[in-house]
Amino acid sequence: MTVLAHQTDTLTRDALAVLQPGFEGTTAPAWLLRRVGEGLTAVGLFGRNITSPDQLAALTAQLRAERDDVLVAIDEEGGDVTRLEVRGGSSFPGNLALGAVDDTGLTRDVARELGRRLAECGVNLNWAPSADVNSNPDNPVIGVRSFGADTHLAARHTAAYVEGLQAAGVAACTKHFPGHGDTSVDSHHALPRIDADLDTLQARELIPFKAAIEAGTKAVMSAHILVPALDPTRPATLSPQILTALLRKELGYEGLIVTDGMEMNAIAGTYGIERGSVLAIAAGADAICVGGGLADEATVLRLRDALVAAVREGALPEERLADAAARVRELAAWTLRARPDARPEGSRASGIGLTAARRALAVTGSPRPLAAPYVATLTPVANIAVGDETPWGVADELTALVPATTSGRYPEGARAADILAAAGDRTVVAVVRDAHRHPWMTEALDALVAARPDTVVVEMGLPMAAPRGAVYIATHGASRVCGRAAAEVIAGA
Repeated sequence: MTVLAHQTDTLTRDALAVLQPGFEGTTAPAWLLRRVGEGLTAVGLFGRNITSPDQLAALTAQLRAERDDVLVAIDEEGGDVTRLEVRGGSSFPGNLALGAVDDTGLTRDVARELGRRLAECGVNLNWAPSADVNSNPDNPVIGVRSFGADTHLAARHTAAYVEGLQAAGVAACTKHFPGHGDTSVDSHHALPRIDADLDTLQARELIPFKAAIEAGTKAVMSAHILVPALDPTRPATLSPQILTALLRKELGYEGLIVTDGMEMNAIAGTYGIERGSVLAIAAGADAICVGGGLADEATVLRLRDALVAAVREGALPEERLADAAARVRELAAWTLRARPDARPEGSRASGIGLTAARRALAVTGSPRPLAAPYVATLTPVANIAVGDETPWGVADELTALVPATTSGRYPEGARAADILAAAGDRTVVAVVRDAHRHPWMTEALDALVAARPDTVVVEMGLPMAAPRGAVYIATHGASRVCGRAAAEVIAGA
């Protein structure tokens, strides 16, 4: 082999190694297996790739037949954001519920059990937890995905989550650096901006990430946000000041840096995914996440070739690409060495999600068992990270406990009169999600409670500042177990 051919082969393998692509289907396509054999070191899974634990285990076994240390990544936060249980809802409450309980031992145990289930299916890298401090209650994309608005609470639970997940042999990927909690724009749609000063960022946003680093998080995910106090021109994912000067040098982080999805409009709509990927690696990122929307071989080849071309043209130092690829391979090697802790004995493990959801409930008023309630679910459009395909609410869970339950779902524009007409003389259980962010929802809810003071209100997003209804239940999240816990209260179980 000539020196040039060897260099080209090395560049190509390194360029493939830094990609974390997705794909369509529930089995690994031939093109993906071929690229894994050529040097692709990581694959990202989404809800579209999963139908059952057995199917997922078979899929990951396909990938490992090509490369035993392949990183299989997933966005499994539990709570509202689930891929493992996308069609039925998560068996675990999300971060806000865990923060509401504020028992770091519980958070650690929940993360360990979630990690154990992922590991059993062959998943070894989880794009979680969210370490964002939800300082802006109107944030459209973080919300219940955060442990809360208190910096130090978020920090201690982030650390506990990292420890629990990695005790199961699954690498944690703490996100979204340097903190996505104070945004009012969803980076899936546009480029958010945080105008906090440096002192605020140091005292608020960065504290949970420092805790995650001290806890040994194996990966950190960058945010597609502009933070002028840190870099006035480039979003964090593309910023050497943020990824290298701050995260690497100032905070001393040595693990893998992964980008958020590069096809998100904050990057794709401003820089394009090819140029954005080159800039991200040059800035200090080690792995390019892509595949939530673009999930084909052509995308992988476009990004691979863009990285190789950037090295040849001098736009990307060859040693930076090699360093990034080495960090990916180092994490892949760790997954083979990881020794998961033994599973806790008894129901502490098997029922821990529901236990945590029950503990997270905040109930105002005096619940009484309802013999034949009418459940009215007011349904906002879900953000892309959560997805519309995952069911939520209390209707199904309450029907299982109280068979005479009837229900209806009400999209934007629904009025209290519509709900009352459908409910008849039944007691109404009004289920909402982040009512404070949706004026139509608040208006309908207020009119409903005024007309029927005995209405039960269940808030499955951020808790209301002023509880409404004869009974008010805040679940701190919309996972299946949160719905079950609320249904038990309503049914008197």
